[in-house]
Amino acid sequence: MKKTQVALFTTALVLANAAAAQNKDIDEVVVEGKYLSSNEVNSVKTPTPIIDVPQSLSIFTADDITARGIRSVRDIIDYTPGVNSSQGEGHRDAVVFRGVRSTADFYLDGNRDDVQYYRSLYNVEQVEILRGPNALLFGRGGTGGIINRVSKKANISENSNGYVAKVDSFGGFSAEIDSNFVTGDTSAVRINAHYDSLENHRDFFDGDRAGFNATARFELSADTTLDVSYEYADHERFIDRGVPTGADGRPVERLEDIIFTDPELSETTLQANIFRAALQHNFSDTLKGNFSAFYADYDKVYQNFFAVNFNVDTNVVGLDGYIDETDRQNLILSSNLVSEFNTGNVEHTLIFGGEYVDTSSDQFRLNTFFDTTEDDVEFFNTTRPISLSGGAGVNSSGQATSVSFSDLNDFTEVEIAVTSVFFQDQIALSDNFDVLLGARFDRFDIDVFNVENGEQRSRVDEEVSPRAGLIYKPQENVSIYASYSESFLPRSGEQFANINGNNNVLDPNVFENTEFGVKWDINENFSLTAAVFENEQTSPQVSDNDPSTLDVIQSEVSGFEFQVNGQITDTWFVTANYSNLDGEQANGTAPREIPENTFSIWNKFDLNENFGFGIGATYQDESFITNGFVTTFNGNSVRPVLPSYTRVDASAYYNVSDSLSVQLKVENLTDELYFPNSHSTHQATVGAPINALLTLTGKF
Repeated sequence: MKKTQVALFTTALVLANAAAAQNKDIDEVVVEGKYLSSNEVNSVKTPTPIIDVPQSLSIFTADDITARGIRSVRDIIDYTPGVNSSQGEGHRDAVVFRGVRSTADFYLDGNRDDVQYYRSLYNVEQVEILRGPNALLFGRGGTGGIINRVSKKANISENSNGYVAKVDSFGGFSAEIDSNFVTGDTSAVRINAHYDSLENHRDFFDGDRAGFNATARFELSADTTLDVSYEYADHERFIDRGVPTGADGRPVERLEDIIFTDPELSETTLQANIFRAALQHNFSDTLKGNFSAFYADYDKVYQNFFAVNFNVDTNVVGLDGYIDETDRQNLILSSNLVSEFNTGNVEHTLIFGGEYVDTSSDQFRLNTFFDTTEDDVEFFNTTRPISLSGGAGVNSSGQATSVSFSDLNDFTEVEIAVTSVFFQDQIALSDNFDVLLGARFDRFDIDVFNVENGEQRSRVDEEVSPRAGLIYKPQENVSIYASYSESFLPRSGEQFANINGNNNVLDPNVFENTEFGVKWDINENFSLTAAVFENEQTSPQVSDNDPSTLDVIQSEVSGFEFQVNGQITDTWFVTANYSNLDGEQANGTAPREIPENTFSIWNKFDLNENFGFGIGATYQDESFITNGFVTTFNGNSVRPVLPSYTRVDASAYYNVSDSLSVQLKVENLTDELYFPNSHSTHQATVGAPINALLTLTGKF
């Protein structure tokens, strides 16, 4: 661990203990009845206040999302410490949790939502981002962290109708509606729906997406509540994988306005049908049960072209491409019991549960085939636009060329059955000390049929993932914690496409996290958290020298996180985050997509009851695009890099009446050219220039 990290963490501890000594008269803040959603982490499955969770986490409520003009998961990531975005090949949410890349560690009401797509936020009550391995509560994956969306539920208390309408300076617009209907003394129905017309700064970009979510709540008795939900999603959008890097390994800025794809054939579509049911029952004042069923059917298609090499001297680019289809059904049945009891003077909050997951996933990929090269790559002059459209064009030699998706890359049919049991006990040894102990057992059973080769392969992994934590509270509003947790990822990968070759015999990758942190609720409206951590990945690999033996390859990421959040004064709200990451692979080099320093801040000033403004900034250090050096078209050996950048955003709002608010947000106020993320060497995302978003939020 770096000396600077230790020093910063020590300073935080000193501040926390000083606060404890100086604030002995601070009253405990008690929330009567149900916990406030912003003060309870729904994804940890027990009614635990944030200050008592021995883990780094961030929560964005629906109000936060509206107030900051957030439109995507990536917008949330920009203002979260220890987390940065990956490109996701232009068709999916992709996150780097403390140096661990993921496209599958997404959850909806605690249920796995692992298909690769962009998630809408229209029906979200809050978004929870937990950092560090999370296998105890979520099973396989969760190796660097997870993102859990908590959906809006029907409200038995009152009828309500709300809407949000947005239009941006690129020409995109969206509309959302949120209506709650009380249907009886013990029942209610809620309807959330949205439509987005997508536009941005890049040529040919367009798309739309629609979503509908109906939920119902039934109070079956004073102790029993049932929530049921159906959601439909229909998405279609253009795919853009950015611009190439040059001989120096950096994105070529003069190419910022060029799309390296076929504008007619690069698109992704998604149709999803998601059913959820959750039953909560209070057996007594000290024993509660939660039972849920989740079924989702996803039909996903994406086809795209992208740059795979670039000659800076001749301005010739090589384009590759493929079409990929996924048809997946996930059935998840889970239950847990939460019991509060005493053994002598020791208080326990025990959670015991189980989960069964049944997944059926068919996926196939066809590569491009150019008739001129009789290969999947063809070369074109770097012009605006590239001379390829609708599958036909002119290559860099002046020859007419055509392309088809006809070269089978893979076709697999996957069946997965996962059975899990877990327990966790949060033990209050005294008024000042809590101990958390738990473990999860997972049996991961996968069958893969390789249709192309007519080959059937199976594998069973049985893993135990422990978790332990110690919490010391010198004052009710201060907690100092230490924690250890593990998670695993089967060698079939997060999308379990195949277990071919050595993957059939190799044990899962194991991820270990050690974390020390402090959480300080300075007052009812302002909090500070800080943590130092170390994540270590262990991957068994077949030895190059002796294929009958295994080498254990290890890599690690250590870091420091700091965040403050809340009201400085009655009129000034601030949230600020800083993280420092230091990673090393087995070969001694730094991993890809880990900026050493990231920083974000958002300030909101209420000038009076009706008018206010906000201003903020995000900074990201440079980071490597690949895990190692690559050879450019010119024969140079370089390690591609994303340059550092700072983006400034601002907003202003005006409350026209109690039922109507107007907000104007301006992103990238200084109009900086920046490249926020990438997928590989010649696919660097071009950040949006200065743009504006006008939002109307109302009730009726």
